[in-house]
Amino acid sequence: MSTKGTLTDRVALVTGGGRGIGRAICQNLAASGATVLVNYSRSEDDARSVVAEIVSNGGRAEFVKFDVGTPEDVERGVNEAVEKVGKIDILVNNAGIAVDGLLVRTKNVDWDRTIDVNLSGPFYCCRAVAKSMMKQRYGRIINISSIIGQMGNGGQAAYSASKAGLIGLTKSVARELASRNITVNAVTPGYIVTDMTTSITEDLREQMLRNIPLARLGSAEEVASVVAFLASDASAYVTGQVIAVNGGMYM
Repeated sequence: MSTKGTLTDRVALVTGGGRGIGRAICQNLAASGATVLVNYSRSEDDARSVVAEIVSNGGRAEFVKFDVGTPEDVERGVNEAVEKVGKIDILVNNAGIAVDGLLVRTKNVDWDRTIDVNLSGPFYCCRAVAKSMMKQRYGRIINISSIIGQMGNGGQAAYSASKAGLIGLTKSVARELASRNITVNAVTPGYIVTDMTTSITEDLREQMLRNIPLARLGSAEEVASVVAFLASDASAYVTGQVIAVNGGMYM
């Protein structure tokens, strides 16, 4: 289903929008007509690049800097964004990190930072946009979780816990905000072609493909198209759901 033009007059905030899946989400939402706020915390060049590309294609975009893992920074960044563009209709909680390591070797600081960015960050962002969305009686919140949050994975206890927690957050916030015409859903990507997956060995890639019924890795654009649907009015009766984009690896 084409979403071109379906988000005209909507404003979308995408955290971690400078690279990978986040970049594809920004591009798709902009192509669908939304004004896109591209969030970043460190790589301004990446965010500027996304904004420039969107604008060159006739879209509307701005970049906004804040660290999703710091509540005060989130409040400041969201408030500044609303002052700049007037509102936020769509929030995509995409920013995330993965610090892999066996349970017994996982450092407290790595656990804390993973939870801060992957779980507390979406909580802070949801809280920051909720009041304005409730006031306007409209909103779309899409949380980017992971297949690892559903099935677990050795060496990724912190990452898996954070992404599983995000699913629980999604369902609770969906129940809480539904009466104000705000939908909240999660998308769980499987193995997607990004900078991280392009660097894996051929043996590991073949092992991964054996576990994927569709026998290929997914693309960032395939994730972005699902996000665009959930951001549109076509999904108005969809809330509290977990939409898997994983080639059948987990059912």
